[in-house]
Amino acid sequence: MTHADVFEFLRGRRLAAVSSVSREGAPESAVVGIAVTRDLEIVFDTVKTSRKYGNLIANPAAAVVAWSGERTVQYQGLTREPEGAELDRYREIYFETFPDGRDRLAWPGITHFVIRPTWIRYCDFSARPPVMEEFSF
Repeated sequence: MTHADVFEFLRGRRLAAVSSVSREGAPESAVVGIAVTRDLEIVFDTVKTSRKYGNLIANPAAAVVAWSGERTVQYQGLTREPEGAELDRYREIYFETFPDGRDRLAWPGITHFVIRPTWIRYCDFSARPPVMEEFSF
């Protein structure tokens, strides 16, 4: 299992659960549409009125789970809300996966987050023996 394999797995997923921590310390999760960069960064959109937006602005730590059958990626990282030319670059990556994301740019308060990984675990429990591979960044 290589970084390229993890990229291919994530690139094949359109949805993932993103978890953040509220100001009160409570865990909160939401299913979001994801795109992935070759550096294994996850890009997603949200609105500024969402709970995850406030949580990630206050505390950039996030966890993500993506799956297909018995194959999963568990992912921890740090989020940021890109701006300017960097935002344009990440939006184009997102729009490759979600062309309709361009239409959502008209929504009030729409924004994009990027999560840079700090730790990833890939598991395939359908394999015999099961495959479990960890990556630290």
